[in-house]
Amino acid sequence: MRVIGLMSGTSYDAVDAAAGELRLVGDTLTLRPLGMVSAPYEEPLRTTLARAMPPAACGFDAVCRLDTGIGQAFAAAAMRANRELCAGQAELVASHGQTVYHWVADGRVRGTLQLGQPAWIAEATGLPVVADFRARDVAAGGQGAPLVSLFDLLWLRGRPGRPVALNIGGIANLTAPDGTAFDTGPGCALLDAAVREFSGGRLAYDADGALAARGRPDPRLLARLLAEPYYARQAPRTTGKELFHAGYLRAAGAFDGARPQDVLATLALLTARTVADAVRSVGASEVIASGGGVRNPVLVRLLRELLGRVPLRSSDELGLPAAAKEAYAFAVLGFLTVHGLAGTDPRSTGARRPSVLGSVTPGRDGFRMPERAACAPVRLVVEGMEGGRAGDRTGAAEEIER
Repeated sequence: MRVIGLMSGTSYDAVDAAAGELRLVGDTLTLRPLGMVSAPYEEPLRTTLARAMPPAACGFDAVCRLDTGIGQAFAAAAMRANRELCAGQAELVASHGQTVYHWVADGRVRGTLQLGQPAWIAEATGLPVVADFRARDVAAGGQGAPLVSLFDLLWLRGRPGRPVALNIGGIANLTAPDGTAFDTGPGCALLDAAVREFSGGRLAYDADGALAARGRPDPRLLARLLAEPYYARQAPRTTGKELFHAGYLRAAGAFDGARPQDVLATLALLTARTVADAVRSVGASEVIASGGGVRNPVLVRLLRELLGRVPLRSSDELGLPAAAKEAYAFAVLGFLTVHGLAGTDPRSTGARRPSVLGSVTPGRDGFRMPERAACAPVRLVVEGMEGGRAGDRTGAAEEIER
């Protein structure tokens, strides 16, 4: 089955569409990546989304407009992926949507909201769409995240030692071989928030870590940030921009006259430190990293230094493009859903039971469920990559320094 996975992470900078051919034979699920296309959100939509994100107040009118606009952006990405990567032969779309709120109270997730109305995707592509993946796990008592954990467990099974999968997006998360999985804390979320603050909104991120590379970490600011109670919580735990945002940095005094370069250097060290601490806590023998954060050389260098003898590798080295991994993961989850198979491991999310995830929006010709699989997969094999493109993140740190 050819499946298109759609993803926009907590950095909400672009929609990624990865296409893969999936087949389940016995207990082995094979993914043949067909490539990825990526398109940034159009500026009016991204601006509206940024202004609506917590802790900002947001009315139902804005929610409705965003649900439509994001759904249309996802639909355009799916159509392009089907045309360019699948020769028009895709059979299913799996859409994560855009997370706009993750409701955590007293360490428990009470609800989660992803926008991007799947009807727009189904109407544009004519294909059935699996969407709204997280809510079922939350209803079963889980954290609803990190949902890539089952993908990671299947993919890394059989690898020697104790490999840990790490994704560094807006929020960073990891998965250990025993099923332990959790959000470590901010990935690029605070870095991006600081760049937007210092640039007056002109820039969205520190391209290539250029600004952080020119600064020196501020030990007092770092100590205040490391005192955050979230880092002491036991797994499973999840977080989001509801906690880690510009207002959080403002309250910590990050913008009280400090040089932008030094603040960015401090925040890069914060991410590296909290990730490294989390990796050590699960006894990793190696770390397989993916996500936008692996394109920040300062962050990667700091993480390598803090991990010491624990090797840090990109998922590219294992045949899975780092920029596309999450989109491929949701393609796999969509495939599991339509075959009646659970997409969660309760050890990772804390749920009472495994759940078949998501809701299905029929395509133009309706939807007929495939025959239920005889057994759930216990391993995932990724075949050789055939090509594809990932979006670039470029910019100029000098705009802030001026």
